[in-house]
Amino acid sequence: MRILLVHRNFPGQFRYLGPALVKAGHKVGVLTWEDNKNPRVLPTAAYRHKPEKTKGLAGFYADHVEIGAAAARAAQVQKAKGDSPEVIFGSINWGETLYLKEVWPEARHLGYAEFFYGTTGRDTGFDPEFSRPSLESDIRTVARTGHLLLGASRSDALLSPTHWQASTFPPEIQTKISVIHDGVDTTRIAPDPGVTYQLPDGPLLRVGDEVLTFVNRNLEPYRGYHILMRCLPKVMAARPELRVVLVGAHGSGYGPSPAGERSWKDIFLDEVKDRIDVSRLHFTGRIPYPDLLNLLRVGRAHAYLSYPFVLSWSMLEAMSLGCLVVGSKTPPVEEAIEDGVTGHLVDFFDIDGWAEKLIEVLSDPEAQAPIRAAARAHIVERYDLGTVCLPKLMEFVEAAGRAG
Repeated sequence: MRILLVHRNFPGQFRYLGPALVKAGHKVGVLTWEDNKNPRVLPTAAYRHKPEKTKGLAGFYADHVEIGAAAARAAQVQKAKGDSPEVIFGSINWGETLYLKEVWPEARHLGYAEFFYGTTGRDTGFDPEFSRPSLESDIRTVARTGHLLLGASRSDALLSPTHWQASTFPPEIQTKISVIHDGVDTTRIAPDPGVTYQLPDGPLLRVGDEVLTFVNRNLEPYRGYHILMRCLPKVMAARPELRVVLVGAHGSGYGPSPAGERSWKDIFLDEVKDRIDVSRLHFTGRIPYPDLLNLLRVGRAHAYLSYPFVLSWSMLEAMSLGCLVVGSKTPPVEEAIEDGVTGHLVDFFDIDGWAEKLIEVLSDPEAQAPIRAAARAHIVERYDLGTVCLPKLMEFVEAAGRAG
């Protein structure tokens, strides 16, 4: 079949699916933003769009429909060259898919439905330190759903990576959603007791060393950076040999930027730095993926926190590596971790609870060995790329082609 994958930051969620479709004999192309810096490993067309933040409640919708228009114009150029995909599978997050049905009405249109904003039970108003429920915040949140509703309604079928993320969409849209995770390459992402990780500003770490890891794209409140930092004085005082390694950039990430010139990283570091041994606290920034896997492998415990929002790949990959994950008791995390069986769960805001649980698991790593093994077994059973997720993803796309 002729298949077009559409993603502003391709490969994104299609990092495994795209090559697998090619290997199966399909002709696969990509439509992406021209400023996407990721390597172009498949035939690629790019749309041109200069981001311009439109003010007011309609701004979010206006920005995304302009992205959709730019993507459609680029698609029209490809159509004039003879491109005619039978299946188009794209993320609905940025509006890129909104008008592709006008260019290729005969194609089957699939949408990746990652998350739907809502005023209750999700990120909005979850953390009272940064946002409190109000009519104005509710209005802003609902205003952000316009392009998602339109994108979902114009898709013939939708896919979400987790059941909880699918549940964020309105009931009438959920009927179109298949739940299939992107998959974890458990063969590559596996324990290895012989690896090491060289800290840029510290010693060489080995498996067995007392290391606490924390990984996110950006160090920000949405992923609980402030909670982790606030529990570290107690944890580091109780564990004098512990090294804490935090991976992530210092941008605003999914949530708002802090006021002024300082980053979230510095704001919460400054809050606790007089009560911790900063020589045992290591900020790596973003690091190459192989290094990230090795760092996680040497860790004695891995902390993962998230607002009720999109679940990070890194948490499932940590479990696949046999990490002992202490996660926040929030819906996206609870779907993947059974407390006391495949990891540990702590109330997101319970700083003392986080400190006590981290001290407990760091103090007796042997007692956590069964949980580490169960975590990996769970990922292999439910999220394995080759045996579970990729076959389902392939069938999702190929079935659309047969239906068309």
